[in-house]
Amino acid sequence: MLVSTRGRYALRFLVYLAQNKGKGYITTQELADEQEVSRKYAERLMASLSHGGFVSAQHGVGGGYRISVHPENCRVSDVLAAMDEELAPVSCLSCEPNTCPRAGKCPTLPMWKKLGKVINDFFDGITLADLMK
Repeated sequence: MLVSTRGRYALRFLVYLAQNKGKGYITTQELADEQEVSRKYAERLMASLSHGGFVSAQHGVGGGYRISVHPENCRVSDVLAAMDEELAPVSCLSCEPNTCPRAGKCPTLPMWKKLGKVINDFFDGITLADLMK
């Protein structure tokens, strides 16, 4: 399991938007500058977050993005899933049902399943509100 830059920045963008909720819409340029990424990268990431329902967008003068979820109800796991992050610790657990031909006789599979549960429970237990603290 390796959380990508995309997943990490999505979380950082959402925390920034939540912390600045009172400012109204935040421009893509401000997000890019604040997170030290290119505007083009920020635009692609924000489009994904908008499509996932995490932010709302307003076009034109005075437009930008604002958070559309309540930080205390938005789990890190939800954001990572929306960014297509793969949290399985081994490839054979990345699909359901497990299609590995050795799954029925693999002595290490129970260990990997337990690790996968720990990872998922960990990210399920953290919200954007927690990250804002």
